[in-house]
Amino acid sequence: MDLLGTFSLASGQRRVVNVAINYLTKWMEGESLVTITSAKCEDFFWKYIVCYFGVPKDLVVDNGKQFDNNNFRTFCTNLSVDLCFTSVAHPQSNGQSENMNRSILQGLKKKLDEAKGGWVDELPKVLWAYRTTPHSVTGETPFLLSYGIEAMLPVELEVSDPKVVTGKLSSNWEGPYCVIKVLKPGPYALGTFSGNPIPRTWNAENLQKYY
Repeated sequence: MDLLGTFSLASGQRRVVNVAINYLTKWMEGESLVTITSAKCEDFFWKYIVCYFGVPKDLVVDNGKQFDNNNFRTFCTNLSVDLCFTSVAHPQSNGQSENMNRSILQGLKKKLDEAKGGWVDELPKVLWAYRTTPHSVTGETPFLLSYGIEAMLPVELEVSDPKVVTGKLSSNWEGPYCVIKVLKPGPYALGTFSGNPIPRTWNAENLQKYY
């Protein structure tokens, strides 16, 4: 977990972003903040990490005073989370994962800086784009590694495509589609019956015969 900023002053006097990255899936969460406090970091960790994904075993942070204090240490201890501190002065000692995540955060900061005062509104869009883009290390999107299925992107929604209508009491499947190609045991390339390919592959466990 880390803090990015300061950015151009945005609505609500917000100037910084609290960010967390999952080391395995590379999933990223972020929230804009007005001030940097230990209580804000605790609230972010509880709302965006624990409530969505459960309690992690470890939490890696820098030596900032918002993390390195008795209140935040007690907060992590009560959750049975091991609080691990990285070295800001000697980043080469932090290991490959920490340095890679630092590069990700630098890329995020660059995107938000370009938005100037509108960066708060851009934050959800930047996070969404990152979550649905294959990562160079894992070869998969953070969304797929987190939820076991790819996100449906707006570009994939075609009015002409036949789809199963979804709702609270209806099927959670979409389609039907036809199999265009079996790439290897598991993944399948699909397409619509009008010949338009679906711009991603699907694993066998996410497919079901349509009668």
